[in-house]
Amino acid sequence: MESYQALKKYVHSPQMLNKLKEMGEVMVFEKNQVLLNERAYIHSIPIVISGTVKVMQSDSEMRELFLYYIQPGETCIMSFLGGLHNEQSKIKAIAETRCEVLLIPISSTSQLIRNFPEWVEYIFKIYHLRYEELLQVVNEVSFKKMDERILDFIRRRVQVSETNQLVVTHEELANELGTARVVVSRLLKQMEKEGLIKLGRNKITLL
Repeated sequence: MESYQALKKYVHSPQMLNKLKEMGEVMVFEKNQVLLNERAYIHSIPIVISGTVKVMQSDSEMRELFLYYIQPGETCIMSFLGGLHNEQSKIKAIAETRCEVLLIPISSTSQLIRNFPEWVEYIFKIYHLRYEELLQVVNEVSFKKMDERILDFIRRRVQVSETNQLVVTHEELANELGTARVVVSRLLKQMEKEGLIKLGRNKITLL
């Protein structure tokens, strides 16, 4: 079942780790299952124990944009802040792979902050990590060409899934990058000609 080795990378106190286990509930989410929807109220803070969760945000036209991954041992800082202030979620969290998630009730966070300084340190570490990743997203959207963004995205997805083959449709890829499917299809074909990738039916192989 669940292993807490990844969390131990951030949480060094056995007392705090035991407290998190005591407070939380471990749930298993299958690939593509939604952990949290936009505009939903946040009742618990997710800490990923195994697997990977991707975080998205949509605009008024329901076009989605990929923001960052939550890897084992990490939490979603947006969920933490939203839950702390009793706000509706501004993001959507989806299981990128089958994953185990430790759900800590929002009502327990004040106790953690009061009794475990390491919890505050943990939150700041994750905040710093997410901040750097969001700056990268802004940089890519503002300054990089779409072909560069697509290739960077494929490389990140391949790294997360630990395989050189990505199972995704052109439309899904376009949605996650906030662009049109025809643009993605055209650029992927160009990348294939350049020998960077190989295209298959709903598959992209990084060469």
